[in-house]
Amino acid sequence: MRRELHQGWTVEAAGGEGMGRLDGPALAAVPGCVHLDLLAAGLVPDPYLDQNEAAAAWVGRTDWTYTTTFDWHPSNGARVDLVAEGLDTVAQVSLNGAVLGATRNMHRTYRFDVTGTVLPGQNRLTIAFRAPLDAAEAASAELGRRPHVNAHPYNALRKNASSFGWDWGPDLPTSGIWRPIALEEWSVARLASVRPLVDVRPDLTGVLQVHAGVERTSSADLVLRASVAGRVTSVAVPAGEPAAVATIEVPDAPLWWPRGYGAQPLAEVLVELLDGDVVLDSHRTRVGFRTVAVESGPDEHGTSFALRVNGTRVLVRGFNWIPDDAFLPRVSRDRYAGRLRQACDAGTNLLRVWGGGIYESDDFYDLCDELGLLVWQDFLFACAAYPQEEPLAGEVRAEAAEAIARLSPHPSLALWCGGNECLWGHADWGWEAPLAGLTWGLGYYTQTLPGLVAELDPGRPYIPGSPFSPVAGMHPNDPSHGPMHIWDVWNERDYTGYLSYTPRFVAEFGFQGPPSWATLTRAVHDEPLAPDSPGMLAHQKADDGNGKLARGLRGHLPDPAGMDDWHWATQLNQSRALATGIEHFRALAPICSGAVVWQLNDCWPVSSWAVVDGDGRLKPAWYAVRRAFRDRLAMIRQGTAGLELVALADSAQPWHADVLVERVSFEGARLAGAVVRLELDARSSVTVPLPADVATPGDPKRELLVARVDGETSFWWFAEDLDVAMPAPQCSVSAVRTEGGYDVTITARTLVKDLALLVDRLDPAAEVDDMLVTLLPGESVHLRVSCQRDLPTGAFAAAPVLRCANDLTAPVTDAGSGPAG
Repeated sequence: MRRELHQGWTVEAAGGEGMGRLDGPALAAVPGCVHLDLLAAGLVPDPYLDQNEAAAAWVGRTDWTYTTTFDWHPSNGARVDLVAEGLDTVAQVSLNGAVLGATRNMHRTYRFDVTGTVLPGQNRLTIAFRAPLDAAEAASAELGRRPHVNAHPYNALRKNASSFGWDWGPDLPTSGIWRPIALEEWSVARLASVRPLVDVRPDLTGVLQVHAGVERTSSADLVLRASVAGRVTSVAVPAGEPAAVATIEVPDAPLWWPRGYGAQPLAEVLVELLDGDVVLDSHRTRVGFRTVAVESGPDEHGTSFALRVNGTRVLVRGFNWIPDDAFLPRVSRDRYAGRLRQACDAGTNLLRVWGGGIYESDDFYDLCDELGLLVWQDFLFACAAYPQEEPLAGEVRAEAAEAIARLSPHPSLALWCGGNECLWGHADWGWEAPLAGLTWGLGYYTQTLPGLVAELDPGRPYIPGSPFSPVAGMHPNDPSHGPMHIWDVWNERDYTGYLSYTPRFVAEFGFQGPPSWATLTRAVHDEPLAPDSPGMLAHQKADDGNGKLARGLRGHLPDPAGMDDWHWATQLNQSRALATGIEHFRALAPICSGAVVWQLNDCWPVSSWAVVDGDGRLKPAWYAVRRAFRDRLAMIRQGTAGLELVALADSAQPWHADVLVERVSFEGARLAGAVVRLELDARSSVTVPLPADVATPGDPKRELLVARVDGETSFWWFAEDLDVAMPAPQCSVSAVRTEGGYDVTITARTLVKDLALLVDRLDPAAEVDDMLVTLLPGESVHLRVSCQRDLPTGAFAAAPVLRCANDLTAPVTDAGSGPAG
């Protein structure tokens, strides 16, 4: 019997900077965190708004005590456990004045035997949390200070690293009961752990092995029964045995595939522990039958790195995933579902759960199973040297073992990774002197973690980190060997620097842009609003972020004239940067087998690398990524001998089509053309040189190439926007109200480059179905705007809603000329 203890909690300051700020205990939500409790009580301003983050800094310097009372009437002879699935982080747990134990890890479950401590009638449960900043600093001093990024020694605690601030996240270290807490009453025995592991034999027989751990209060002989796909098996668990394995074979098991490669059939598994005919405990989960492996071996290009599912090489189109809210309990299943749907709609097939965050809830992985989204799961280490001494080492082992066991049923889980940028940090970030011989985590990545994966989840591959070179002695971020991260672009180089790389797999690359206008103006209320106004700077966490945004525009677009132009130009530049990188890396297939964008999502309203902002709105970059991630990609690029057409068929069907490539003037006149015949097998690519008369412009300032195939259009510009004779944009716009929104038709009277409807400026809930569309004179685009409100249709026809690249490089004469209605 399980009883959740989620009602009647209060929280109060028990020491540190919060003393005297509260008149008494405040009501607390469980699961929850102290910042949300204080916000609900009106005791702190919303830390996501303006400069309020700094006004909440005292919360992380305060000890907090959570208290509840509950009635309990235990059964005779039953064992009673208090089960805390997530305590954040350093805490002491007491029941009726008796100390049950202490915790030091928010990433694991703690179970306390409270038989005899929990009393008939009313009981008082208290959890006292130490101030997280104080706890981290004390642990760092005790273990020995080690290098890390950002302001605080997050590497000394097993706590969500990014809660201490990151280059996209706020410095708001949390405290509280962040996952469920409950009393569990049981007799005789219980299932202490369940690990359903799957394999598929060459004859397509699915094999399910259910590994079950058993905790007992008696010496009875027990039975473990497991069922899947209509098949049932039982095995004896003799008295004294702490574990058992039940194996079921499923002939002709339907295979689970990543999205784009096949279906995602899931089979329910029921595991029961029996004493005679009495079911003592049971556990339900789902599995998918599939195999997964990492392809890694020497070839003429270096050392390959690719995922193989069911023996098939997967060309990865992915995003990095960070916690979706700085206050983790706010992320519900519905919120996960919305964000993962945005990832799918952008064309991705993999999410990398980054090592500075958390092991996400079961909802996240369940949804990935259903959607066919592969998961690359980092263990929770990021950008720091980590002590290998106790008590941290024991916490790492316990946390990793629990995470492996919990996530092992999920077919979407494709790869375990030791952590993020720790190997790279040790190689390049000047750690040797400050470490002075101290441990830094290598034992975790090369011994502890791979040992646990081999023991508990042997069917899944493991790599020691990202980036990582599988060749001994090779630099961990060598482009030719294993997965790499590309950050000199953004930090130091123009985004065309992506074109200089021939990587085997890119696990991180990205470019910043501000959030949508509705998100930005909800969070920042500076008067006047400017890129460097105080609230804007509080929501720009990257080192010299605004400077890098400005430098990123140089050579591409002019310096913006005001806030509206800055916002549009930097969003547009982010879009172009990501498209440049993605298209280049995908065009390198099969040498490069994956491109994983940093990042999909944000945890609060901020200027960042995300394509979905902190309020869940799609930035223009999302539309650029969707276009670059499409199944069939035909693009023009500069080759070693001239311009060439690259076509990629990343789908299960062959691609037979004609590509019409034309050189046209900005006025739309056809100057030269050629037809390229595509005869591509599934999952293949081809490169075709373009004829000189097509590829050579007569006037590079007034001409472009257009490639059309199967309703898709790609463009090649002979010069940057700054260097071409871009016409002042002219177009006509009509908007018709329909059920659930508007149908908007835009017809260009001049060349219009990268046309966008920024409809959140009219209605924060509005969304448009396409963006960044280029039109030649006389061409039209039909856009669907989803919204519930009635909008002024004339607003669709003018800035700041209707924007294009021409706005930034050519004088606007009448961007919205023509009637709208």
